Amino acid sequence: MAEKKMAPIVSVKVMSFNIAHGLGMDGTVDLEKTASVIEDSCAGIIALQEVDRHFSARSSFVDQVDWLSRRLGMHAAFGATLDLEPEAPDMPRPQYGNAILSKYPIKYFENHLLRQVITPIGHNEQRGILKAVIEVKGSYISVYNTHLAFKDEELEVSINELLDIAGNDRFPRIIAGDFNAAPDHIQMKKMKKEFSDVFLKMKRGDAYTYPASYKNEAAGELLKPVTRIDYIFMDDEFDVAQTAVMDTAVSDHLPILADLIVMKTKKLTEQPTVSELQKA
Repeated sequence: MAEKKMAPIVSVKVMSFNIAHGLGMDGTVDLEKTASVIEDSCAGIIALQEVDRHFSARSSFVDQVDWLSRRLGMHAAFGATLDLEPEAPDMPRPQYGNAILSKYPIKYFENHLLRQVITPIGHNEQRGILKAVIEVKGSYISVYNTHLAFKDEELEVSINELLDIAGNDRFPRIIAGDFNAAPDHIQMKKMKKEFSDVFLKMKRGDAYTYPASYKNEAAGELLKPVTRIDYIFMDDEFDVAQTAVMDTAVSDHLPILADLIVMKTKKLTEQPTVSELQKA
């Protein structure tokens, strides 16, 4: 596969959003509201967590990946972390996990299930990392999307696996998701040794994302997010031009955005094969 030494500057807007299967702070599920927030963001690549696919009555058994993909006119990839047996042979498998939506072609994707840690109460929820290789204006980037556990022992194992999986990628890398850990957590410090936190790069430490703003009727006050557990990381082949947190009540998390510029990517003169993308 031939490569040129130089490529035109490529920019892309990235979003990370835990959508809580479309459940808003008002207690109702409305996927159209979720889609409208994504649409208003003008993001080109969106990492979504807590996405249902025929999962249960809580989301009306809707394939939310397909619905959002069609509604927004985007390519989609999905990685199930829960994959259950259907109630009847002719029914689709109930699934739940992470999704990546993209205005740009998704050339390859794969789902990595992370090792589960046994605790005194047994196994915790299965976690995973969804990787997608995306072609943006002739250049290729790798996007990793994850939703990690908040227990320290499990988070440590998952972060080590995440760094190992993303460590040998040949394309510029973005890692996004709900890490369930504050920026000063030891495991987040480990992440920041290998990747740049886009908000800290812009000298913003106030990008609180959880819980989303809501009106406490009893107290008569509007409660605001108090912690930051949602992140977008980039490697040194990117620069960041702008970041933002969107204020919305369509989920219990706030979506985050970053305008990224690919600084060192090599433009491909030939389409890589599936085998080559698997090795990326």
